[in-house]
Amino acid sequence: MELVDEDTFEALVAEALDGLPDQLLALLDNVVVMVDDSHPEGLLGLYEGLPRTEREAYGSFELPDRVTLYRQGLCDHVRDLAELREEVMVTVVHELAHHLGIDDDRLHELGWD
Repeated sequence: MELVDEDTFEALVAEALDGLPDQLLALLDNVVVMVDDSHPEGLLGLYEGLPRTEREAYGSFELPDRVTLYRQGLCDHVRDLAELREEVMVTVVHELAHHLGIDDDRLHELGWD
């Protein structure tokens, strides 16, 4: 699909985050969701940080974990806006799951691949 503009893409990401269940949101801790144009390896999304299952408590000056969604990669992966909306949601859930300590194998078992 043709690359959507930044505002449209950011609105889709916000919509995906707003659609997450409260139970999932309550588990998130010190994580930020960001948007970037592209990743050199063509990724759709990327989690950077230490999963909650592997960390102690954060100190007072710890930077947040980061989830980045890549506009170009996601647009290249779909045919239309409806598919993009769905793929953004899947990617948000997938990357936030890594923040919670859920690996790719388990996500595949759960149907989030």
